[in-house]
Order: sequence, then structure tokens, then C-alpha cells
Amino acid sequence: MALERAWARDRPHVPPADGEKLTSVTDGRGVHAVPSTQRAEDSSESREEEQAPEGRDLDMLFPGGAGRLPLNFTHQTPPWREEYKGQVNLHVFEDWCGGAVGHLRRNLHFPLFPHTRTTVKKLAVSPKWKNYGLRIFGFIHPARDGDVQFSVASDDNSEFWLSLDESPAAAQLVAFVGKTGSEWTAPGEFTKFSSQVSKPRRLMASRRYYFELLHKQDDRGSDHVEVGWRAFLPGLKFEVISSAHLSLYTDESALKMDHVAHVPQSPASHVGGGGGACPSHPVTAPPAAPRMESSSLENVLEPCAYAPTYVVKDFPIARYQGLQFVYLSFVYPNDYTRLTHMETDNKCFYRESPLYLERFGFYKYMKMDKEEGDEDEEDEVQRRAFLFLNPDGECPTGGPQATQPRPPARAQATQGGREGQAPRPVTSFLSLSQVSGPQLPGEGEEEEEGEDDGAPGDEAVSEDSEEAAGPALGRWREDAIDWQRTFSVGAVDFELLRSDWNDLRCNVSGNLQLPEAEAVDVTAQYMERLNARHGGRFALLRIVNVEKRRDSARGSRFLLELELQERGGGRLRLSEYVFLRLPGARVGDADGESPEPAPAASVRPDGRPELCRPLRLAWRQDVMVHFIVPVKNQARWVAQFLADMAALHARTGDSRFSVVLVDFESEDMDVERALRAARLPRYQYLRRTGNFERSAGLQAGVDAVEDASSIVFLCDLHIHFPPNILDGIRKHCVEGRLAFAPVVMRLSCGSSPRDPHGYWEVNGFGLFGIYKSDFDRVGGMNTEEFRDQWGGEDWELLDRVLQAGLEVERLRLRNFYHHYHSKRGMWSVRSRKGSRTGAS
Repeated sequence: MALERAWARDRPHVPPADGEKLTSVTDGRGVHAVPSTQRAEDSSESREEEQAPEGRDLDMLFPGGAGRLPLNFTHQTPPWREEYKGQVNLHVFEDWCGGAVGHLRRNLHFPLFPHTRTTVKKLAVSPKWKNYGLRIFGFIHPARDGDVQFSVASDDNSEFWLSLDESPAAAQLVAFVGKTGSEWTAPGEFTKFSSQVSKPRRLMASRRYYFELLHKQDDRGSDHVEVGWRAFLPGLKFEVISSAHLSLYTDESALKMDHVAHVPQSPASHVGGGGGACPSHPVTAPPAAPRMESSSLENVLEPCAYAPTYVVKDFPIARYQGLQFVYLSFVYPNDYTRLTHMETDNKCFYRESPLYLERFGFYKYMKMDKEEGDEDEEDEVQRRAFLFLNPDGECPTGGPQATQPRPPARAQATQGGREGQAPRPVTSFLSLSQVSGPQLPGEGEEEEEGEDDGAPGDEAVSEDSEEAAGPALGRWREDAIDWQRTFSVGAVDFELLRSDWNDLRCNVSGNLQLPEAEAVDVTAQYMERLNARHGGRFALLRIVNVEKRRDSARGSRFLLELELQERGGGRLRLSEYVFLRLPGARVGDADGESPEPAPAASVRPDGRPELCRPLRLAWRQDVMVHFIVPVKNQARWVAQFLADMAALHARTGDSRFSVVLVDFESEDMDVERALRAARLPRYQYLRRTGNFERSAGLQAGVDAVEDASSIVFLCDLHIHFPPNILDGIRKHCVEGRLAFAPVVMRLSCGSSPRDPHGYWEVNGFGLFGIYKSDFDRVGGMNTEEFRDQWGGEDWELLDRVLQAGLEVERLRLRNFYHHYHSKRGMWSVRSRKGSRTGAS
């Protein structure tokens, strides 16, 4: 082998040359590693040509400084065995978009919980797949002492990290391909970028060196990644590192997927990460002030019956038609749940058709200002443009420019213009075929004939020769641009054009916005009655949240959430349902169970409706919430879910919730052991046999809940919860009255909670909160029809919930995400080619 032959000629160690400096790596404990050299800054103009920052100070890798390095960096490696030689560890992160290594680090499960664990025998891998990331790690065993150069080649990006010894904590980035995901190389193209080739590294045959190779592939190109090495001698070529010089970091074949203590933690694993939780927001923060006692609020408002007309109790509805009977609530203040950053792809928030916006944009909201001497012809042309007609009354065939108004006659450029005419405006030179204005009769035909009759080499005439010959009549045209054009526009509130109908076609619009004047008016009424009852003890600090459900026939239901200051006391939170009943509206209690007759609606002197307290519409702050989650062979997601639930408990201090896991014989982890180890206030573990059945699993979980007056939340594993999720579930679930179906944001491939891109799951009702007594009353899950399948069981349950007379509250929640995840290996689905490794 050429490399071994070259190493046979021992070369003396080359000291750092000019432009290099000695650096050292310091871990979180202040331990200094062996010094290494660092090349001076590369002078290439290309971003890709930047040399790998070998041995650079970790303050650059971690902006917080070396003192904030993760404490779980691996300093001591597992015991090494001779039989580990000949292969290295390979971890696969599937179904994750993007071509940059930074996209891989953004993955929620990187680096501890890969989709697949396996091994590979050489550092040249090409699975011929798409949208995946690889983490290859182990040890390199040099054949001889000497100076060695490494190079990495890949499609798309990759990074090669090498330790100063066998410790992962001392790994340094020595070579890489690209940073943005757009860079790539052909297979074996080891010298395309200067960043691919490392500086000479002094290696000893008596030692082994930890390495880590990260690779990210998107959905295009020929996927491959390979690492070559060569002795630092002139003329030698890079050769792929083969099995003779590799060994495993550790043997993972007997470990379950939730066993992660052995997975090495290195700077390569953590630098540039971004998969954590998104920044906090006041809307999603858990309540800080204690809630006012309900006894203090009982007599503030007069009681009134509450029976909205949109409730469809005992009303026959067709299968899956319950979606059409779910209405949306209005919210104040603006919670910014509208996905404005996704409207480039979907402009459904605006009422215009996509075809109209594509052709004409928003010009109809603009009125172009006229200048003196302008003719009315421009108005006519503009009017016809909005009617999809050109000035001749025909449908335009060109792009949006085909119907734009012509510039004023005095500003139009003329061919063969003479001196002494009006000054020519600044123009752009466009080919006649690109100009959208009408052609002169016969112009197009003459040009086509002229082109057909021309000599074969005519098209190669340079532009300079054409300019020297003077402008050819009809060959080029100057399209005038009026840079001084101004326009008038009025304020447009597109929120006023929306209705409370559950629009299933628009997945980027946020919650409906309640006008500020209406929210302030309702709040002022309530504060007036509250202080009249308590002698002015309370002062309003701020309006935290107001939600309105409209009933045009009888009135509107409001959820008032206010922060108050008690005189002589501290801050309090008021969170109560009130009803603004319309004058003259007659309401009978639909259930016939009202403990007291509903009084007549009181009307203010100005004839406007006044607030009352709706009967049996009060939410409980102390009610227990049970998260029901069926699982099977989802180790990494079970571990993440339990960690999130433990973090929710630690952050809120709320112990009034329980996790109920229904396990369908998972083989990739011990779910019960993980549940016991999690720091949860309460939990239940249920084991079921057979194939995964979502409906049966949910039903079994609900059946295990003994308290009928508690809330069950039908849940999914792949959910990121906001801190206020428990408070949100309790507020929107009222026994016998309300159920809650929050809208989750489904993250796109490669997106994370810190950088969320995706859409609202407006059609899904699988995340559902309801009192257990109400769940039992409607018949629970349909386990017979949805025995061996899932999809549609949530709509079928919604139909029965609505027919039972319950309202379903539907709100979009900030920081409430459904993680993008791979479906490969789920529910024990086997691939066509068997794998020796487990999947989670």
C-alpha cells in the first residue's frame, strides 16, 4: 500500500511554519490537551475555501465560552477489545431534510437517538438514499509513525473530526465539505475545496485515535461520503481508509435503543446545535399570579342559562360532518399565531384567488396618483386589467405585465427619437419578445421570417457589432420605467374579512382577532361589577387574554383573563367565563337541569347587552389531567416525551397531571423501566399484546383512569408542548359543556421548534381533551371499526361528541408542535431487506 510504503520513510517532525500558531483545547474542567498547529487564515475569496479551524479555541465553537461546555463530554472511553477491529460504528438519522451538517445537528434526536445503529467496514459509504444524516465514529489505527493528511469528499456536506488521542472530548474539526448545504464533490474528488484537506497530523502506530465523520444528504444528487488519507509527501494520492486501520468505538449489537450512556459526546456532537425549545413568549408562559377564589366571584354577575344555538345535540349529522359544526373563537390580544413566514407558499389568508394574486398581485388595493396632463385612458386600462382583460377586450396571454397601464405619453420612449424632445427617462433594454406591449402589425412575422432566412452563423454576431451598426427598427425596444410614480392606499384590516367558520383549506392563518374596543368594553363592564361588589378593592393591571365565541342569535360567550392588584394585597389572576346576552333573546336550558330559573337579561340604560354568569360553565383549576399515549417500538420518541413531561413538571411545579403509556410489546426499549425512572408526579403503565391499534390503546388508557371527573387528553408521542399546556387544557374543558381540540403546528422536514416551518393541522382532531365522564357518555373510541387501522377515528369521535351536546373549543396554540418524524420502522413494519439493527 502506497501509504504504508511512504510511512516506512520516517520523516522528522516539522515544526510550525510561519503563519501557524500553537493552540490547546480546554474542556469544561480546565484540562489542557496536547497542543496542535493551526494554519493561518486562507486568503481564498470563496466561502468554501476557508480552511478547517483545527485546534481553534472552543470559545469560538461555543459562544457562551469554554466555561459553558456541556458537562457530559466523553473523556473516558469504554473498554476496547481486539475483536473490534475491521469496522466502525454507524448511526443513521432518517427522513431529515437539508444538505448541511448544521441541519443534522438541528435534529431533535441528534446525537443520542438515531433511527438505526449499525456498522460499516470502510470510510466510504453510499446507501443510495435521500434526506438522511450519518454519524460514523470509532478509532483509526495508523500503520506507521509519521505525518498524515486527511481529506473528506461527499455529496452533500460533511465534516471529519479527529481527536488528539482516543478521547472524544479532544476531537477537532480537521476537514469539511461546505457549510450551507449547496456544496458537494464528486466521488473521490478530494481536492475540490481547500477545506477538504487537513494539515499534516503527527500520528503514532502505537496509539489509536478517535474520529467522527458527519454527513448530511438532501433529496438530490448521488449520495456518498468518503475519507482518504496519505503520507505527507509530494505526489502521493489520497486513499480511502480501509478496515485494516479501523475499529469500533464500542459494540452496540446487544443494546436496546434507549441505552445511550455509551454514545460518545464530543464537540462535533454539540457545536452549532439548534434543536432546543424556542424562546419563551408571554402568551405561552405559565400563569405566575395565583387565581382568585371562585367564591369571591359567585355574586359578581347575575346567573343566566347558557344554551348556544350552534350546539347540535341530537341533531343527525352525516359521517365525518362534525368538522362543519366546529366554530372558531376570537382572541385578544394578538397572539401572533398567523404563520406569516409561510405565506410565500400559501396566501390563503387573503380572499383573492391564487390565480389572481399570481397575475396581478395586490395592485387593486392601490390607486395610482395622477399627474397634470395624464389622460383618463390609464384608469380604463387599469380597470380592464382587474377584469382580466387587455385594452382590446381580450383575455391577456402574457404575464402580469400584459395588463399594466401604459406610462404617460410624455414619458414613453420613442424609436428614432430626435434631439429637442422631452428628456428620455431611465430605461431598461429588453428584447422585443419580452416586451408585453402590443406589437405593430406584421412585426412578429417579419422577424421570424428574417431569422429563418438568416445565415447559420448570424446568431453569433456580437452585441457590440449591433450597437455599432445603430438601432435596428423594431429589433429592440426600450420599456419605460416611471420611477417617480406614487400611489394612494387606505388601511386594510384583512382580519375583518374572516369569519368564525372552521376553514379547512387555509393552514397558515392564525386565531381570529378580537377587536380591541370590544375586549376593553367587556373588561370594563366586568371590573365595574367586580368593584361594586367588593368596594373597589381591585385595580386592573393588564388584560392577559380574552376569548370570544359568538352566537349571533343569543349572545357571545367570553373567557376573561385579567391580572389584578388587590388593595393591601398582592397580584391575582382572574379567569372566568361570562356571557354577553343579547337584549330580548330568550334562552331555555337545553338540558332541563338548571338548579334555578334563568333571570331575564338585564339591559343597560343605553340598550346594550349586559354581562351575566353562565350556569354550569366554570372551569376547575385543580382538576387532574391524564395524558393517554399508545406506543410501540418508538424508543427515542418515548424518551423524548418523558423528558418533556418531566421538564414541564419542573418548570410549572404542577403535579396535577399523569402520564398513561399503553405499550404494545415494544422490543427496542423497556418502557416500564423508563417510565419509572422519569421524574413524573404520576404515571401508569399498561401492556397490551398484538399489533398496534391506536383506538384500542387510547380506550385502554382511558379505562385505567378511575376518577370520572378528571380530564383525559388523547395524545401523541411526537408533540412539543408549550409551558402553559396544562392550564390551557383545564380552561377549555368543562364537564358536560366543553371539550378541547387544540390545533397543532405540524413541522416540516428539517424544521425544529427553534426554527419552526410548517403549517397548522386544521383537519386533525387527534389531540383531544375531554372529561372522562363525557368521554364515557359518548361511547369512547370506536375500537371495532378502527381495529387494524388509524386515520378517521378522531373525526368519528368528534361526530359523537358534538351530537352529545358538547361544544368543541378550537384554538391554535403557540409553541405547540408536531415533530416531523420518520415512519420507517414504526409499528414493527419491516423493510424489504432485513437489517441487523433495531429501529426506534
